[in-house]
Amino acid sequence: MEKRLKWKISIAVFLLIMAFIYLFPSISKRLPTWWPDFFPKEKIHLGLDLQGGMHLILEVQTPKAVESNLERTIEDLRYDLRKNHIRYRKIERLELTGIRLELFRQEDLSKLSDILGREYPDFYLAHSQGEANALKIDIILKEKARHSIMKMASSQALETIRNRIDQFGVREPDIRPQGENRILIQLPGIKDPKRAISLIGKTARLEFKLVDETHDVREALKGDIPPGRIILYKAIRGEGGIIKKEPFLLYKRTLLTGEYLTDARVQIDPQYGTPYVSLSFDSRGARIFEKITGENIGRRLAIVLDNNVYSAPVIRDKISGGRAQITGNFTMQEAKDLAIVLRAGSLPAPIKILENRTVGPSLGRESIEKGFKSMIIGGAFVLIFMVIYYRISGLIADLALLLNVIFIMSALAFFGATLTLPGIAGIILTIGMAVDANVLIFERIREELRLGKSPRAALDSGYSKAIITILDANVTTFIAALVLFQFGSGPIKGFAVTLSIGIVSSFITAVFLARIIFDYLIIYRRWKRISI
Repeated sequence: MEKRLKWKISIAVFLLIMAFIYLFPSISKRLPTWWPDFFPKEKIHLGLDLQGGMHLILEVQTPKAVESNLERTIEDLRYDLRKNHIRYRKIERLELTGIRLELFRQEDLSKLSDILGREYPDFYLAHSQGEANALKIDIILKEKARHSIMKMASSQALETIRNRIDQFGVREPDIRPQGENRILIQLPGIKDPKRAISLIGKTARLEFKLVDETHDVREALKGDIPPGRIILYKAIRGEGGIIKKEPFLLYKRTLLTGEYLTDARVQIDPQYGTPYVSLSFDSRGARIFEKITGENIGRRLAIVLDNNVYSAPVIRDKISGGRAQITGNFTMQEAKDLAIVLRAGSLPAPIKILENRTVGPSLGRESIEKGFKSMIIGGAFVLIFMVIYYRISGLIADLALLLNVIFIMSALAFFGATLTLPGIAGIILTIGMAVDANVLIFERIREELRLGKSPRAALDSGYSKAIITILDANVTTFIAALVLFQFGSGPIKGFAVTLSIGIVSSFITAVFLARIIFDYLIIYRRWKRISI
């Protein structure tokens, strides 16, 4: 018996030491310099409601993803029509349903049908209508393909936003889908909400387009835009921070996009000391870029991000190696943010902010103070009651209760869980459950003592009879907590996490640690009577 007790005491001491190691970074203002080399340094993470931050609900404009897909298909189809010598008068998008094509010759219809069957499996020929000088054909996007594009856009937007936030450096962000096309974002402790919104919401579609220098951009601004051209602007920061816009007449066709991008880094121009963004492409992107620059020496190549021209340098020579630069009148912060969104990838569709709430840190501190105050007041009443009603046994239960709270907090640090206001409520509920377990045990011990049993026999019998009831109650509550965690939202999950940890911790402290103290008093201190 004494040997088993020594083993139990050793395990209890080990658990206490481990709890202290994981809890120390959260309670210490400054860690010793040697601490991170040997022990964990992670603190308990506070949720949005405790340390302040941002709460956003975004809506992915999935129809825009379908539009973009159709526009890209039109460009590819133009190339295939020219390649197969199919003459056409007009090609345009039909809202979100498909493409309207006007052919000159009836005999080209069979060629077109072959091309669609071979290269465009997501489309089908709906109907054709012949006129005097043209044959109108509707090429319809299949319904299944349309839904797939919209679903993929939402999933890709979620991952892209997650990557951007990870690179932004927010600790413990909560990012999850809501419905088919909405995203819930919670960013605890964020210091610059405006910058975060700008970073999250930027579409970041990178395109390389040739500048049309054969036509006058001033004429195009008057409305005389040549076919296959668009006008985009470059923002130039002048004196006093005044932004001026310089127009560019560009070819609509995109020669290269950011999908081939592998890296984007901020560099400093050694000549002028200004920041720029250095781009690296994968092997395929490098070959395309080398081909573009080799075929267009002497022409200007515009680098366009979200329909804004950042720079339009003249191609002096063929560029191999898959590297390019985005220069502009950047601040260092602007260059860093641009590199972040480019590394994280472009959003497949624009997003709309449906809800934007900012929780101030002062409100968070107030929540912490009130939460801990309620825990201390409630805990104090329980501690006093236990001592009055169960005397020294109540004091042992109080010690087990304090150890229970320590174990819960250290477990939060160990698992990297986030403590929220509902989480504090879960801890308070756990305190009540831990006391309930002790009450069951103590009442059983009292019954055994009334039957005239010795202290050791009453203790053994009381624990053995009560443990089944305690185990049943804890298992059912633990299952309920797991269900809450699996299917609940953020605040409910925070409650479920602390409740789950608290159930395990309260069982250990009430059944294991408190029993060790009783055994020690009876075996080593020779208790003749249990104060209960």
